[in-house]
Amino acid sequence: MPDETKGKVPPIPPEQGSKPTTSPSPMQPPVNSAGTPRVKSAVTTPPKPVAPPPPAKPAGPVPIPWDSEMVSRLKKAFGSGIHEASSYLGQNYIIIERPAASDVLLQLRDEEEFDYLVDVTAVHYPTRERPFEVVWILYSFPRNERIRVKTTLAEGESVPSVVSIWGAANWLEREVFDMFGIRFDGHPDLKRILLPDGWKGHPLRKDYGIIQQDNEWVRINLGIESGQ
Repeated sequence: MPDETKGKVPPIPPEQGSKPTTSPSPMQPPVNSAGTPRVKSAVTTPPKPVAPPPPAKPAGPVPIPWDSEMVSRLKKAFGSGIHEASSYLGQNYIIIERPAASDVLLQLRDEEEFDYLVDVTAVHYPTRERPFEVVWILYSFPRNERIRVKTTLAEGESVPSVVSIWGAANWLEREVFDMFGIRFDGHPDLKRILLPDGWKGHPLRKDYGIIQQDNEWVRINLGIESGQ
């Protein structure tokens, strides 16, 4: 029989100790020379810098300094008697020291033409060292301008009456006395105007409850235990 292997190259046996060269399974990751799987390193993106928080906004509008020729004249005339000149929401005001009130207001009427006293009122701030603020609201017809003049008072302090400057201050000051208990020195007839003369307490003070009343006065004068 003819030799079928004649002319064919016999297969080369593997060398002793050598490993068969096989392609990695598609289901297995390639390995490195140490035989451990080669893992593709993930590309890490550096974190974005955190923007600083925006500055805190003020709780509301704040006063801004107010300067004018009139303010300069007042400061020149009264010096430290003019404590502050500011504008709040477009409304100009000055804060004056209590002893200078009459003189400042008189100059505003005679020299600056604030001929109309719009109102006299007050505000109570219980937590302040000087808890009361008296406010004069003035208007000038020739200038078509409005300003507020303020001064602060401690408990028990009084402020000069301006009835001699503006006659309209008479009943306005009486209302402030009635509602806040603030006295106006030199007023011609300082007495209550809304509540009875014998009433106890001043209803627009913050320490006067919204339903508080003089129960004694109600019982004596109305013959009932409660006016509510």
